[in-house]
Amino acid sequence: MRVAAALVLVPLALGAAYAGGMFWTALVTVVAVGLYLEWLMVVGEVRTVSVGTAGALAIAIAGICCAFGLIDVAMVVLALGLVAVTALAAGRRAWVAAGFVYACAAELASVLVRFDTTEGWRALVLVFLVVWASDIGGYVAGRSIGGPKLAPRVSPNKTWAGAIGGFAASLAAAAGWSLAGAGGLVALLAMAAVLSVVSQLGDLGESAVKRRFGVKDSSHIIPGHGGLLDRLDGYVAAIVFAAFVGLLRGGLDGVGRGLLVW
Repeated sequence: MRVAAALVLVPLALGAAYAGGMFWTALVTVVAVGLYLEWLMVVGEVRTVSVGTAGALAIAIAGICCAFGLIDVAMVVLALGLVAVTALAAGRRAWVAAGFVYACAAELASVLVRFDTTEGWRALVLVFLVVWASDIGGYVAGRSIGGPKLAPRVSPNKTWAGAIGGFAASLAAAAGWSLAGAGGLVALLAMAAVLSVVSQLGDLGESAVKRRFGVKDSSHIIPGHGGLLDRLDGYVAAIVFAAFVGLLRGGLDGVGRGLLVW
């Protein structure tokens, strides 16, 4: 089931990313809404309908704004949405706000990286490759080698061997992408190294939240993988970090270029 789901989801993600524009923004917006609603389920606030509705509506409207290039308007909408969900939350307001910010960050970062018309596609694929390679390499190395646990209190199944295996696999993926013409080898290897660590930390962070609330899977929407939070925790951390670096170096219109060109 894990392989079958991946065979469907990977081409969907790559196809939408390649198309860019409204196609990519639409996919990102739907996923961001899903991330937010799953977060509410994990922290036990999904029953407060007004909180879920207000947050999902704000994320959807922001996505429409992003599709038309109105990034500044989208940020205003999301800021108002944060105020609304925090005010409407019946309890655990800090957790509700954190989940909304998490979903919004995933949405905006994904859009901003692809927003760069010159290098956005290559930069986005780099993030994909690093995250996927980290997951696959970590799974293979962890299951085949085993050994000491990485963070047993947070995620009892993760090992140091898996973390190192995922790190090595991400470097190999970045090297391959560099050979395909995506950018300089040294720059991509350095970026992949950082993104792999960030991705794995994002995975551990989501596991810590689930353990805090006694939840095993955020949902069962993806066969063999669990929920969107379970599958995209590493991606969200990596894409937010990538967008931050790219924005600092390349500005709003050159996030992808800022990430790849050093």
